[in-house]
Amino acid sequence: MAGKLDAAERAAAMAELPMWRAVEGRDAIARQYRFADFSAAFGFMSRVALVAERMDHHPEWSNVYNRVEVTLSTHDAGGLTRKDIDLAKAMDRIAGS
Repeated sequence: MAGKLDAAERAAAMAELPMWRAVEGRDAIARQYRFADFSAAFGFMSRVALVAERMDHHPEWSNVYNRVEVTLSTHDAGGLTRKDIDLAKAMDRIAGS
């Protein structure tokens, strides 16, 4: 099981993820992605799903038309871990941001 990030690790990780924000009241991070249309948003989710499955780490997310809302937290660790940071970076790369 991945261990939760300490305060210094969390600060360093968040500095590398400027589009992500801490979720109030939860040990998690979140981001919203916007795409040209539904097809682009769904394509992004499909590509991320393949990466997430390989990582055995799955996001909480929702899609409405061209928007994808994502929250990342490692449930079995009870909060934010390196797995979340690695998946967030992969998602940003896939989105081209």
